[in-house]
Amino acid sequence: MTRSIHTLTLAQGTVDVAVDFYGPEGHPGQEGHPFLLLHGGGGPQTVAPFAGFLAAQRPARVFAPVHPGFDGTDRPEWLSDVTTLAQVYAELLDALDLRDVAVVGNSIGGWTAAELAALGSDRISSVTLVNAVGISVAGHPIAETFSLTPVELAALSFYDPSKFRFDPSKLTDAQRAVMAANRATLQVYSGPHDMADPTLPERLAKVAHPTLVAWGAGDQVVDADYGRAYARAIPDAEFLLLEGTGHMPQAETPEQLLPVLWDFADAHATHRPQQSQQPQH
Repeated sequence: MTRSIHTLTLAQGTVDVAVDFYGPEGHPGQEGHPFLLLHGGGGPQTVAPFAGFLAAQRPARVFAPVHPGFDGTDRPEWLSDVTTLAQVYAELLDALDLRDVAVVGNSIGGWTAAELAALGSDRISSVTLVNAVGISVAGHPIAETFSLTPVELAALSFYDPSKFRFDPSKLTDAQRAVMAANRATLQVYSGPHDMADPTLPERLAKVAHPTLVAWGAGDQVVDADYGRAYARAIPDAEFLLLEGTGHMPQAETPEQLLPVLWDFADAHATHRPQQSQQPQH
C-alpha cells in the first residue's frame, strides 16, 4: 500500500485528500481495472484489508481515499455533507485521470458512492453499493448507532460478532482520540436526518450507471428490505442478498464479496484486463 495526498479545488474551497493505493508493484500504473473504494463510518481500516485482498487476487488498481476528517485528517468547514463529499471524489477522479472506474462504497461510503453516481461522471463504468445508508424507508429505520458502545455496535453489524470481539480497555489514548474524532466526523456527514437525506431519492432516479446493490442478510443496522428499497430507487439496479454476513461483508466475508464485486465491475468494464496476470483463489 502507498499513500498519496491530493489537494483538490472545488467551488467551495480546497481540501487535501489522503488516498491509499493497492495494486501492481505498489504504485499506480496502468495495469488493472481501477476501483474507487469508499469506507464507512468505522473508518478506512474497515476496507483496507479488503482493498489489499482485491488487488492481490484480481488485476485491479484500488484507490481507497480517507474521508476528510477521519483518522486525523483535516476537514474544511464547508465539507459538511455527503453530497459535497461526492463532489470531492468526482474531482479526485479527474485529478487521478482515472477512467472505466468501478465505484464501490459501504455504509456511508455507499451513500457517497450513490451521490457520486448521481453526478453522472463519464469516468465511472459501474457502481456497487454494499449495505449503503442515505435514504429513508418506511418501516425499516436505520439503527441509531451513535449512542452504542463498540460492542453493542458490533452485535448489530456482524452476522457472527463473536469473531470481531475486542477489549475497549486495551485501546491507547491515541486510539481513543481517533475513534472519538471519527465518530464526530461521521455525525457531521450524516446530517440532521440521521444517516439519510430526504432529497436523495430524486437524484437516485437519475442514475444512469449500471448499479448493483449488494446486501449482507444479517445486517441489523439497515435490513435487507431497506436494501431492496434502495435498489428500486435506482433505474435498472440489481439487488443481491449475501447470506451469512452482515453490515460489512468486506470485513466479515471478503471471499464471498470479492467475486460479486469483480464480476459486476468486469461485466460493465470498457477495458477488461487479463485475469491470468495475477493469482485467483
